[in-house]
Amino acid sequence: MASETLSVQVISPETTVFEGSAASIVAPAWDGKVGILPGHAPLITLLGAGELAIDLPGEGSERYFVAGGALRVEQNAVTVLTEYAGEEPPEEIPAEAVIHPEDLA
Repeated sequence: MASETLSVQVISPETTVFEGSAASIVAPAWDGKVGILPGHAPLITLLGAGELAIDLPGEGSERYFVAGGALRVEQNAVTVLTEYAGEEPPEEIPAEAVIHPEDLA
């Protein structure tokens, strides 16, 4: 039987921004938004810049602005490693967070 929650960590260079359970996550991937629910297939994706929404079990949510990094999903565990994570958008997007699609080819 699949778990009904995700174990989530959001880590920036300065600190662990969030660690706990979630019912779902919507993250800004480099090429659009990605939604993660319990039971999601393993996944690694690069992050762009935008809002990371973490829906908590029961009700409520946490929202953070993230810029750059990577998101990994494996066995109902989601790890977000990001160049920036905060409650406000960054004043300037870190250069490391900018992904140029032509560099991925």
